[in-house]
Amino acid sequence: MQNPSLEIQVKTLPSSPGVYQYYDKDEKILYVGKAKNLKKRVASYFNKTHDNGKTRVLVKKIVSIKHIVVDTETDALLLENNLIKKYQPRYNVMLKDDKTYPWICIKKERFPRIFLTRNVIKDGSEYFGPYTSVRTVRSLIDLIKELYQLRTCNFFLSESNIEIGKYKKCLEFHLGNCKAPCEGLQTEEDYNQDIKAIRQIIKGDFKNAMESFKGLMQSYAHQMKFEEAQKIKDKIENLANYQVKSTVVNSSITNVDVFSIISDESYGYVNFFKIMNGAIIQSHTSEIKKKLDETDKNLLELAIIEIRQRFHSQSKEIYTPFTVNLGDEIKVTVPKLGDKKRIVDLSLRNAKYFRQEQFKQIKIVDPDRHVKRIMTQMQKDLRLQQEPRHIECFDNSNIQGTHPVAACVVFKNGKPSKKEYRNFNIKTVDGPDDFASMEEVVYRRYKRLVQEGEPLPQLIVVDGGKGQLSSALKSLDILGLRNKIAIIGIAKRLEEIYYPNDSIPLYLDKKSETLKIIQQLRNEAHRFGITHHRNKRSKAAIQTELEQIPGIGQQTIVTLLQHFRSTKRVVEASKKELVEVIGESRATKLYNYYHSNKNP
Repeated sequence: MQNPSLEIQVKTLPSSPGVYQYYDKDEKILYVGKAKNLKKRVASYFNKTHDNGKTRVLVKKIVSIKHIVVDTETDALLLENNLIKKYQPRYNVMLKDDKTYPWICIKKERFPRIFLTRNVIKDGSEYFGPYTSVRTVRSLIDLIKELYQLRTCNFFLSESNIEIGKYKKCLEFHLGNCKAPCEGLQTEEDYNQDIKAIRQIIKGDFKNAMESFKGLMQSYAHQMKFEEAQKIKDKIENLANYQVKSTVVNSSITNVDVFSIISDESYGYVNFFKIMNGAIIQSHTSEIKKKLDETDKNLLELAIIEIRQRFHSQSKEIYTPFTVNLGDEIKVTVPKLGDKKRIVDLSLRNAKYFRQEQFKQIKIVDPDRHVKRIMTQMQKDLRLQQEPRHIECFDNSNIQGTHPVAACVVFKNGKPSKKEYRNFNIKTVDGPDDFASMEEVVYRRYKRLVQEGEPLPQLIVVDGGKGQLSSALKSLDILGLRNKIAIIGIAKRLEEIYYPNDSIPLYLDKKSETLKIIQQLRNEAHRFGITHHRNKRSKAAIQTELEQIPGIGQQTIVTLLQHFRSTKRVVEASKKELVEVIGESRATKLYNYYHSNKNP
């Protein structure tokens, strides 16, 4: 540690839970973090070398440290979250939130109205949400209107206004959608009973409403009011259908938050479910841009605190795919089996779908970011020193040892650059020797690039296992390029990735984008090589017999094939036709070769 003052600050920190803040020379806040043990956590930044470049830059910029001691880890989490939102430090991750989410409002007034809103006004009204889907809110409000007869007018229904008959019932009353409290035809107590039931439905508790409707239906049936009983039965069915659509696990899982995360090199994606009585009543996924080398555990802990605050969750239990530290006030469950495990898996699936959608949108809207993400991920997966913006892949082709050729395909920024593809006819190798052929083409390719001053790739991919990789390495050694270009081999059977001087292969996730690009490279090289090989064999097969005729050269063969289109038509042509195309002398030789037995 270069700064003596900073060293003293670290040594004098307490060993208590709390929040620390790093500042630069201009007293601008750089980073806010939480810790179970402030002294131990802060010291860890300065007493080791960090692998992540951004962390090393952060540490160099730190000039002073401030801290706040708190009682518990939970307090530290909450304080950290509040300080990050307030100061937005450069090196802290932030959850993206550029939307105004919809809420359901129960207005504070006599005979409360219920409606969708995006503006939360602190006037004593009740707000439920926020919801991430307007469709969900409208569906819930439509259900409430089907079940209960509520007013939609904005009249001021004071007792005095109703008594003097200031308002008259409207069309909604005649349609059966309102009981006309404006004319005193519905009491405030009766109306508030409906509001109480609606409040429970919005919270996801359908039990009381269902029992109330069933009791009312039976009462109408006993009174022989079958039409009214049928209307209540329809309401019960509507409520049951809505509940079935929402239920994903058994109804014993109630008042629980579910969180999960997936991430790549640059971003994390956190999904949140709110579960009440076995039903998902809220769902939300957030994208988090990594600033330092944060782990999934770090990101999820931060996201849980932020999302719970945003959605006003008071749940005492959460389900997560792995253990997180949130203090003693929140119970963290990591399900292993059954319905609880299935709901966590569903949350993970939602996070993955969100990530895929983001990738599709980014690919269209921000292609540079898409390429950067792919390249960064490949660099990490393949353990490379730099991003593989320029990749070249080699493949050999020969059938039963004939006409050996090789192909080199080029990818730039993860996409084929077909104008830079190259074919090679093997010159120095006799017979089907893939190893020697690989050695030849790699040497020829990079000798030429070096001589012409062309840019070299960051990565070479060799189609084959350890043998082909060793052969390619020999050529790089001869050219002095061994440590200037990364090189790997990919074996076809199990998609093993081999590295120089390492007998143990790397196995990538079968669904990883890195493996998909390498497979695309290999397949493209194979296709390009096979096409060239077929063309060469076809040309050779056509020309072989004609080349055996004395006095008939390559140019004459080309002229004949261009005119007659096939060897068969050349053989069947009359002498006169041949003379018109290639002249008297060569026509006689060709004609006599095929017809000498018939015309001695």
